[in-house]
Amino acid sequence: MDTNVELDKIDITGEAPLEEPARQYYFMAKARRHLEAQRERLGRPLTAAVTTFGCQMNARDSEKLVGILRLVGYEMIEEEDADFVIFNTCTVRDNANQRVYGRLGELKGYRRKNPNMKIALCGCMMQEPSVVEKIRGSYPFVNLLFGTHNIYKFAELLCTVFEQSDMVVDIWEDTNRIVEDLPVERKYPFKSGINIMFGCNNFCSYCIVPYVRGRERSREPKDILREIEALVADGVVEIMLLGQNVNSYGKNLDNPITFAQLLREVEKIEGLQRIRFMTSHPKDLSDELIQVMKESRKICRHLHLPVQAGSTKILSAMNRRYTKEQYLALAAKIRREIPDIALTTDIIVGFPGETDEDVEETIDIIRQVRYDNAFTFIYSRRTGTPAAAMEPVPEEQVKRNFDKVLKTVQTVAREQVARYQGQTMEVLVEEINENDASLVTGRLSNNTLVHFPGDASLIGQIVPVCLEECHGFYYMGRQV
Repeated sequence: MDTNVELDKIDITGEAPLEEPARQYYFMAKARRHLEAQRERLGRPLTAAVTTFGCQMNARDSEKLVGILRLVGYEMIEEEDADFVIFNTCTVRDNANQRVYGRLGELKGYRRKNPNMKIALCGCMMQEPSVVEKIRGSYPFVNLLFGTHNIYKFAELLCTVFEQSDMVVDIWEDTNRIVEDLPVERKYPFKSGINIMFGCNNFCSYCIVPYVRGRERSREPKDILREIEALVADGVVEIMLLGQNVNSYGKNLDNPITFAQLLREVEKIEGLQRIRFMTSHPKDLSDELIQVMKESRKICRHLHLPVQAGSTKILSAMNRRYTKEQYLALAAKIRREIPDIALTTDIIVGFPGETDEDVEETIDIIRQVRYDNAFTFIYSRRTGTPAAAMEPVPEEQVKRNFDKVLKTVQTVAREQVARYQGQTMEVLVEEINENDASLVTGRLSNNTLVHFPGDASLIGQIVPVCLEECHGFYYMGRQV
């Protein structure tokens, strides 16, 4: 827990403070009193569960929610028959929305068995007006809806839920507000994500993120460094700097700073052993950043560089603002300067107007860049984006091309990952292997998974491991 605030000493008899984060701690103290009363009435502890859909940004937001829930008195569980259930939603693809609707149907059954159950929905999906309207009409048993811009207000909203019976809806269209020093409950004691910025200014024609997460706004470097220093003091050895486009970090600050300059400052923190970051937009990746990565002892040898498509025609329609040739030149420069780098990417198949020839361009770029892995998706139409009005590609054609792209990705990635076989490399041990309790699982600096014999005492340590057998996307090894 990243806070030492004692809620029992906060006076909740007067008006709530106006300044943050004092205002939220006031409401946390108030929520704890509500919870104590309910616990006494029911004669048992109250439980809560947070389910996260989507990206690392959502995962970090969920850690903030869990931090507040624990502080006010909830016992956290995995099962969704808890007394308070939160779905932190994603809306990048339509199937993510459909999954949430399906899970809400299941929660309705739990709600019948436990009338005291409270249900909240937050995250990107809630920033879509059509979604909020659907929830109001079809799922009236939901207690709370809030969006991405006001997640720091969660304690205040939680109190409102306790104090009124109607559905609480608190969705903001946009904000520049960044509130520091709120509680966070980390999933892993030895690694953590760190938000360095929020929002996105790129407006790729297929993407709804700028509409639901708002414009770019960067945190002050001093606040980021202070947070990382506190995490390292608490045992964290690896951090991941998070933003929709970290390469544009710092541009909107009163005293602008580049992402590369921030990385140099982060690297100076004693005790921090690994630095990761994502996501990088190719159009903004600077020579300065490549140089910082090349010289760094701590920045991991992994760069996620989403290409989305290999055809310049499709890239233009996507509003990606680079050509195939520019992307290839950038990838070649990165490989030349940092030969041991692992490059991964995102690829969309079936964007409106895409032809078989365009897909062959994507396959060509996969073979030239030689990705260690690629997240490959079928285009998902998102209402409100420019691409939603474009002519769709026939479904059969999309499926055929998706299979071709996926096969190429898998073939190239297996060859790339296999190049480490026989080497001894450092692995950060993350957990006991979920399929074999005699093994532990960890990651190389380049993000490749490694399984090897070990026990729980190794979790959180960085240990040398001989990579003995490559199994496509992971290794079996032994500690040396």
